[in-house]
Amino acid sequence: MRLVILDRDGVINRDSDAYIKSPSEWVPLPGSLEAIARLKRAGYTVVVASNQSGVGRGLFGPSTLNDIHEKMQTALAAFGAKLDGIYYCPHRPDEECTCRKPAPGLLQQIAAQFHVALDDVPAIGDSLRDLQAARAVHARPILVLTGKGRDTQEHLPADFSNTEVYPDLAAAVDALLEERQ
Repeated sequence: MRLVILDRDGVINRDSDAYIKSPSEWVPLPGSLEAIARLKRAGYTVVVASNQSGVGRGLFGPSTLNDIHEKMQTALAAFGAKLDGIYYCPHRPDEECTCRKPAPGLLQQIAAQFHVALDDVPAIGDSLRDLQAARAVHARPILVLTGKGRDTQEHLPADFSNTEVYPDLAAAVDALLEERQ
């Protein structure tokens, strides 16, 4: 199985420091939906792993988050694609759960669900915690410069200096698909 793990906010859709709290606030980044569709056409299993502490903070409920994800799936369907899974952590940072990135819990859930090791599985995100979670499960951390990505790149710790970096999800997918040829 060829698997790709994507962060949501800042990778697939615009991010907001005030959180994406409703379907109307969920706006795809240019080229992101097409990029996911290209992965799907190439035979990849594509899942999302996303921190959604707005739920734990009481900014929106699980049903609203589900509505946001339904909007994302509907938008993808227009390109003939669908995510194979959406995994999220609803906890606040102070809850110290094992699923909030940079902890590896979400990615471990994905590995268990799909019965795969995550060694070298591309995990694409825009924040250091995305990269740290990927590294914790031996996945392949990939940084995109959308969302918080530019700031993340400027402050990358030395031990992440060899991280692959792309302007956006479309460029990262281009590189992944080129590797497969």
